[in-house]
Amino acid sequence: MDFVLSELCDQVMTARAGHKPLFVMGGGSKSFYGNYRPVTPQDGHCLLDMTPYRGIVNYHPSELVVTVRAGTPLADLEAELAARGQMLAFEPPHFGPAATVGGCVAAGLSGPRRMSAGALRDFVLGARLLDSDGRMLSFGGEVMKNVAGYDVSRLLAGSHGIFGAILEVSLKVVPRPMQEVTLAQPATQAQALSCFAQWRGKPLPVSATSWSGDADGGEGMLCVRLSGAPPALASARQLIGGDAMEPDAAHAWWRSLREQTHTFFEPGKPLWRLALPPTAAALDLGPTLLEWGGGQRWLCGNYEAAALRERAASLGGHATLFRPAGMSVPQDGVFHPLAPAVGLITRRLKQELDPAGLFNPGRLILEL
Repeated sequence: MDFVLSELCDQVMTARAGHKPLFVMGGGSKSFYGNYRPVTPQDGHCLLDMTPYRGIVNYHPSELVVTVRAGTPLADLEAELAARGQMLAFEPPHFGPAATVGGCVAAGLSGPRRMSAGALRDFVLGARLLDSDGRMLSFGGEVMKNVAGYDVSRLLAGSHGIFGAILEVSLKVVPRPMQEVTLAQPATQAQALSCFAQWRGKPLPVSATSWSGDADGGEGMLCVRLSGAPPALASARQLIGGDAMEPDAAHAWWRSLREQTHTFFEPGKPLWRLALPPTAAALDLGPTLLEWGGGQRWLCGNYEAAALRERAASLGGHATLFRPAGMSVPQDGVFHPLAPAVGLITRRLKQELDPAGLFNPGRLILEL
């Protein structure tokens, strides 16, 4: 791997000397996400392919920590963890078999279990970064509390590679649940949001929720997954009600939401992701899919960006054009404009870690 690392450093130095941008790539399964543009001939040979830099560096099952190189296939890491009865708590989406650990962290996406376990960034303990000077910088480590000031390793989660190329990442892992069951029942969106609110106030082993329905305000399907010890699940089932899904059907259901293969996510239509307070009422904006107890809401179709973002902001959230699918990208990019303080921190970090402006220009913020 030293040879691969040396090659990556050489590519960075060559790009810097030629004043060319560097486009950091893994498996390409999430290339649609962010302010993406294809690499052109004018960019030169500046595609920084991280996939050769792969492998698990350290894995301590008893310590619930794994350190892995960025080019490692995400499926390989999950298989290794599963063999030890462990998993990634944030249930990251793959969007394709070529998904890598580095791309997973750079995209910062979490799956259905995020509502109970936390976001990807909450499980990043440390990272190594290749910067625009060809230096390998280390942040954090393999324990929960080991830094002062900015926790840069966690700031890399969702950074889309604009600060540098992620080389390695240390992640906190968790044991797999003893048992899981998914309950389903018909409900309107308002009824689903009311159920979510009731469940939040009780010590229930809820690990995922979803609701999907039509635009007319009629009934849709409410699903809730329970994870934990059998006695806790039995008690929760009596309180929540609904019919238990067959295990294979339940697994397929949550996988279809995680990987966006569910029929709601029509490939040819623009897809909007709204992050809102779970207490926000139904938006009445057409067909909707709810996740995370109402905290994540998906809209599929053509919406006016400014109006949708204004609506989300008025409720205390934000709206992202997750998949343009032919829709004109807003002038300020696919992401909701950053709050002034967050934007200032992001720009300072970019200036500190990538003063030459080499890495993934414009991918997260158009002017960076």
